[in-house]
Parts: sequence; structure tokens; C-alpha cells
Amino acid sequence: MALPLRKDVPQELTWDLSALYADDAAFFADLEKLAQKTTAFSARFKGQVTDAQQLTKALIELEQLERYATKIEHYAFLQQASDMTDPHYDHLLTQADQALATKEATLAFFELEAANLDPTELELVAQKTPRFASVIRHLKTAKKHQLPQATEEALALLAPTFKAPENIYTTTRAADMRFSDFAVAGQTYPMSFVLYENTYQYHPDPEVRHKAFASFSKTLRRYQNTVAATYYTQVAKEKTLATLRGYDSVVDYLLEQQESNRELFDRQIDLIMEKLGPIMQRYVKLIQKEHGLDRLTFADLQIDLDPTFAPKVKLADAPHYIKQAVAPLGSAYEKLVLRAFDERWVDFALNEGKETGGFETTPYGLHPYILMSWTDELADVYTLVHELGHAGQALLTMENNSILGSEPSMYLVEAPSTFNELLLTHSLTQTSSDPRLERFAYTKMLTNTFYHNFVTHLLEAAFQREVYRLIDAGQTFDGAKLSEIKKQVLQRFWGEAVVIDDDAALTWMRQSHYYMGLYSYTYSAGLTIATQAYLKLLAEPETTVKDWLAFLKLGDSLPPIAAAKVAGCDISTKEPLENTLDFLAQTVERIETLTTQL
Repeated sequence: MALPLRKDVPQELTWDLSALYADDAAFFADLEKLAQKTTAFSARFKGQVTDAQQLTKALIELEQLERYATKIEHYAFLQQASDMTDPHYDHLLTQADQALATKEATLAFFELEAANLDPTELELVAQKTPRFASVIRHLKTAKKHQLPQATEEALALLAPTFKAPENIYTTTRAADMRFSDFAVAGQTYPMSFVLYENTYQYHPDPEVRHKAFASFSKTLRRYQNTVAATYYTQVAKEKTLATLRGYDSVVDYLLEQQESNRELFDRQIDLIMEKLGPIMQRYVKLIQKEHGLDRLTFADLQIDLDPTFAPKVKLADAPHYIKQAVAPLGSAYEKLVLRAFDERWVDFALNEGKETGGFETTPYGLHPYILMSWTDELADVYTLVHELGHAGQALLTMENNSILGSEPSMYLVEAPSTFNELLLTHSLTQTSSDPRLERFAYTKMLTNTFYHNFVTHLLEAAFQREVYRLIDAGQTFDGAKLSEIKKQVLQRFWGEAVVIDDDAALTWMRQSHYYMGLYSYTYSAGLTIATQAYLKLLAEPETTVKDWLAFLKLGDSLPPIAAAKVAGCDISTKEPLENTLDFLAQTVERIETLTTQL
């Protein structure tokens, strides 16, 4: 059975974009207004940003200009993500990208002039107008790597071209890849990217699971050289920009954008590869034993320990699960995120051409938008509570920060989302004294929350690090080389516990995170912060909730190490990560004990 076309899915399963624009005409009207306001800003401030007073005036005006930009960007991007096969949506996105690139090029002078102000003038702005303090912090860093104005303008104009690798990859995946149906015991199963990732990789029947993986991998292999060439274009672009701005390594260039460093990056990868691998190997061996499998393959890693107990969750029941999960954070937070259902923040539909996976994004001053595909699995509740964690932080950030300082460091962004996943597991364990339910909840925490963030994305990060080492050394790669690197990373983590074959090696083709800089490792970094906060919540609920809500309101007001301390976590040391790995080891031990009892 093929997925329905976008026009045929029920409206109540889609997000409501009317908060952005009533129609395309309003969108195009704002494109013109943005161009006018950009021209006016340049005429007023170019060559005039000479002191703190002028800089403050410019930043106030820039806030209003960016409000237009964020609405334009979201309206086009969200529609295209909902159906990548629709040429009209592609047209809207192209129009938005070009308008935003023109804006950035026209305003390129501003950062240059502002960064070159006398440091005392910059400090005066931060002191007198605290909502701009983060802007000043970033200006000081940017000054060290600025290029001549003409070059900055040219780079800004090229922004849509720089986004091309990600756009090509996601379009290839969502719109062009065609997967073959497969048959098991006389029944034909339809295949798509979404169906594999949302359904078949969790399927309890090993024959269905393995045939689905074979069909999935066959199509991926057909596109591996195109996707590899696309990915090479991405990393070569990043290396060129790093070199232009005076960085010896593309990794240092990307980490500085997060206000992170090599120590945090390498520690996150190396400690997890070394210490979590054996813990997860113990768990998957338990899966192999309970399922009576002769051997465990990569295609078996996502199955439930106890699939006959896994409850189905209808979309109508989702608010109940979410409400129970976030209750410890208080009624105000609960009401905040539950608005998602009445206000149609979420696109739940399964349709042809829709972007896979899930994401949350928030146009400043409006409500968040969440993309996911609801399949009546408990995993969907985890996805939703995760994205609502992002949404809650975005709304609290907007209430307390300027649009120019509302985006926290990428290092921190996955903490609120994964914290909510831990709350969901906690609520599940509190609903019954049944040891089977307790085991189910702990396995979901392990296989949804930690597997997704500490294994899947961490192994992406380990893969990325090897790719960037090639690029920094002036080397290149093709699809076969990327598969070789991915296979080595998987084998190092899983050891002898899991058979890693050539199909498993194609896993590098499944994520768009590689087109977002060094994003993948931050999932485990954020979850480390979230786990420490969760453990503190169990011991000191009142104080921890207060600290956590304060953390959610920070936006970009503090760099990562200082921000994490607000949440009660000192990430300058390895202690939080090691504590989290100990917590995971204890979780696996508890699952083993419950399995023996059952």
C-alpha cells in the first residue's frame, strides 16, 4: 500500500501554517517588505556604526528586520519539508533562500563595522542593553576571523548554493529513492524510507525485518556514489570556509560556532566508544537470547526485548502520555507544551514526499512547529515528547531573550529534548508495580532515548571525525570509502556481539545531520546534561525544577559550560559523562535482573 499524497491526508493530522501567513500572497508581500527594510537599514547605518549608541539603535532595528526573515524562512521551509515532490513548494523555498541571501549580503557590512568598534563601546552596549550581551560576545569572537567586506558579501550571496548539498541529499532521499516491496509468507509488504525507519526495523518477525533491511539497503547502495559526491561537496565547502577564515582544521572552525572545543568533542566520542560499547553489547546479547536468534545482525538492533508487551498508542492518547510525563516540571510548563495539540503545531501525517525523521523549529514570536510521522507506536510518543522539549525551551527562550540572542549553542540544544524523554520513562515506571512494565519502560529508555542519542548519533560523530581527518589531510572519498569508515566504526563499538555486514556499512546514508556541521555528537552531550539533571530531580525535585526552568530560559545568554552549570552540571570535567555511563550500566543490570525474575 503506497503512502497517500499530501493533498489526501486529513487536515487535522497536519500543522497549521496560518500563524505564519494566511496565503502565498501574504508571504510574497513580506518578501518585498524584507527587501525594502534591508535597503533602508543599509542606507541608515552603513558607515555610521561608530559608537555604542548607534550600535544599539542598529540592533533594535535589526530585531524587527529578523522577525520578517524568520517568518519567510519558516513558511517556505515547512511546506517544502511536508512534500518535497511539490514543485510549488520548491519555488517558495528558492524565493525565500534568495531573499535571505540578499539580505545577508546587504547587511554584511554591519558585523564588520560593529566588531571593529572600540572594545569599551561594545562593553557599553552589553551593560546598558543586556539583551544584546550575547551579540557582543559573538562579535568579539567573529572579529578574529573576519574577511574583507566584499568577500563577506560574496559569501552571503552564495548562501543558497552553500545549502545545496543538504537540499540535494534530502530531496534525493524523500523524492527520488524508490524501494522495492518484499514478500514474506505470501504477504506483500510496501517499502519506503519512512516505513523502514518507523516500522520495519522494529518488526518482531525476523524474516520481515531482514527482508525489509535487504530491500532498504539495495536502494541505498544504488545511490551511494551520488550521495557520497553530495557529502563531499558539503565537507569540501566547510574546509574551504575554514581555511579562508584562518583555521588550521575544519573541526576547529565548526566547534567554535558552538563555543565548544576539541576536549569536549573528543571526550564525548572516545569515552562513549570505550565504555558504552561493552554495556550495549551485554544488552543486545540479552535480546539475542530472548529472541532465540542464532546470530545478531545490524538489522536486529532496534527490536524490543519483549515485543508482545509493547503497547500501541493512538494519537488521541498522546496528550495523556505527554501530560503525565512533564508533570514534574509544573502546571505552567505542562500547559505550555500541551498547546501543541489544540494549536496544531505538529505535522503527524504519513504522506508521499514528506521529510523523514522528526524536527522542531520555532519562528520567533510565534508558536513552534514539529514534523514527525505518527505510526501508533510508543516510539512516536518518545519522538513527540522529545520535540516538545525543544518547543518548550524555544518558547521560554523567546519570552526572555531578543531574537538576536534566542538560539542556544548547538552543544546544548538536545538537553531539553532528551530530558523530556527521561521524564516519559519515569512516568511509565510510576504507573504500575508490574515488573514486566518496569522492564518495558527501562528498555524503552535504553533503546529510544539512549540508543538514539548515545549510540546512533554518537556513531555518526565518530564517523564524521574520521571523514574530517581525511579532509584536513587533503584527501577525498567515494561511497565505498565512506562505507569502509562506517563499517570500522560500527565494528569497533559492537565488537563480536553483532554481525556488521556491507548493508550495515551503508548506514552513513541515512542521516541529514552530516550537513549540519558537528551536530551529531551534541546529542550525547545534551543527554549527558539531561541525565544529570534527571538524577538530581529524583533527589531534590523542587530545587532541580527551578534550576532546569532557569536553564531553559537562557537562550544564548551564556556559553555552554556556564549554561550547563545553571542546570547543575559541570561539563568542563568528565564526571557527568562517566556518571551517565554508570547509570546506563545500572539500567542494563536492572533489565537483566527483571528478565531473570520474569
